Amino acid sequence: MAAGIAVGIWAPEFARQLAPLASIFLRLIRSIIAPLLVGVLVVSMAGTGGLREMGRIGLKCVVYFEAVTTVALLLGWAAIAWLQPGTGMALGSEKAAPLVPPNFQSIVENLVPSSLMDALSRGDVLQIVIFCLLFGAAAAAVRQRATKVIAFCDALRSVAFQYTSYVMYAAPVGVFAAMAATIGENGLGVLSSLGKFVAVAWAAQLVYALFLAGLLRLTRAPFPGFWHAIQEPMLVAFGTTSSAAALPPALRNLERYGVPRAVLGIAMPLGLSFNLGGSTVHLAMAAFFVAQAAQIPLSVTQQLMILLTLKLTSKGVAGVPRANFVVLTALFASFGLPLEGLAMLLGVDALVDPVRTSINVLSNSVAPVVIAKWEGQNIRHQT
Repeated sequence: MAAGIAVGIWAPEFARQLAPLASIFLRLIRSIIAPLLVGVLVVSMAGTGGLREMGRIGLKCVVYFEAVTTVALLLGWAAIAWLQPGTGMALGSEKAAPLVPPNFQSIVENLVPSSLMDALSRGDVLQIVIFCLLFGAAAAAVRQRATKVIAFCDALRSVAFQYTSYVMYAAPVGVFAAMAATIGENGLGVLSSLGKFVAVAWAAQLVYALFLAGLLRLTRAPFPGFWHAIQEPMLVAFGTTSSAAALPPALRNLERYGVPRAVLGIAMPLGLSFNLGGSTVHLAMAAFFVAQAAQIPLSVTQQLMILLTLKLTSKGVAGVPRANFVVLTALFASFGLPLEGLAMLLGVDALVDPVRTSINVLSNSVAPVVIAKWEGQNIRHQT
């Protein structure tokens, strides 16, 4: 990042010629979006076993997860709309052709794909998501007969994640080129806006943590014991930037804290796919920040569709480095937002990722306590 800034400042003409390198990097990311979505969403939905199999606790988990992630999305949107860190950035734009229909009726009609192959070829993210969620639910319903289909999608997911990890080796070059080209084209005002974004991102994550603390307070669970239980998992998440890596110590410590095993066994693993609060806050912030920086006006309908798309595409990518970047690439390709903004955000992502992942773990740790209270069970802290 620093090298890109220096080149953009001291050699702006040369810096502008580096733009194709950033474009190639973004093309590599876009090439894996469809396979990744198919693998992740089908396996995540089929892995729930269906709501009937999960039972009462599973249904309550899903309801709770959808409620709190909706709050997270709205918080990320509100933080950008209120504090406006992207104002004055004048970000240039290499835009994908917008795929969002102009009116609400057309949007609703086009949610359902007439052909999966057509949706994949056009990169229509919402249509892919809707198909995968329904297909995954159908796979869960037929159970053993879908074993080979689910195994194929799981293998596709693994290959897509590995492909993504290979592409991320090129991230330093892509970020360097994007940073240099953008500063060479737009000047140093870009840096000020990126710094504001990082500050607003940390503030928004802390506000979401306070919201989670308020939910915990409503359960009347002993807070000192809870804080003691999650310190280790949050430190693991902060250091590794992986929500999945923090799962084993979180399960162990929350069981010692007194959360019933029946609730933990469903809420914590399911939360890795459906309850990534920190990531959800960040996704909304990143999308609307880039739109704001590029001075792209978004109608209320478009903003709602962006939030809905993020809510659906953010499932099932916990533990994958820079998975948020892939989700945002899918979104930007569908809504015609500037792709170069993604590489800019990736350049400062290391400053946001630790706190984002820590809030993911906090969100996933509060969930079983709330669900246990909803079930009428008391937390009996084991000292």
